[in-house]
Amino acid sequence: MADLTLASANVGATPKPPMSPEPARTILALDLGTTTGWALRSHDGLITSGTVSFRPGRFDGGGMRYLRFTNWLTELDRLSGPIAAIWFEEVRAHRGVDASHVFGGFLATLTTWAELRGVPYQGVPVGTIKRFFSGKGNAPKEAMIAAARARGFSPADDNEADAIAILLWAIETNGGVA
Repeated sequence: MADLTLASANVGATPKPPMSPEPARTILALDLGTTTGWALRSHDGLITSGTVSFRPGRFDGGGMRYLRFTNWLTELDRLSGPIAAIWFEEVRAHRGVDASHVFGGFLATLTTWAELRGVPYQGVPVGTIKRFFSGKGNAPKEAMIAAARARGFSPADDNEADAIAILLWAIETNGGVA
């Protein structure tokens, strides 16, 4: 067995330069729904956003929208990932039963997808996002879009604006820790 020794400090050595900052991890923010808003910060720090429709076709079975959602997440992970963390808008009240069921299906699909890959995920209450982004916990859709534009983004609709807000909240508050 080899002897263990402690290395002594080299008094005349050149100091080690500080380590470069850790590269940003790819994080995804989602506003779940038939029209899902998304915003992604890639590993190089670039932020992209948009919306994607999971409206079922005329001849689609009940699970096709969730299958397409799974495939979309997998493709996003492949092209931009690996996704290191996911935040989503945690809706507690819906306008109708159908919206509630659709949200629940997307949430179940998202959490299953993330669990299978070991990707941490966290819901963020609607009021928290609205207060952070617009200053008002019950801000209307137009205020969220205006707040996104004020920060230099051009959201197509309130779904994309909400996803941008969730992403910036996650970045600026370190996921609610800061």
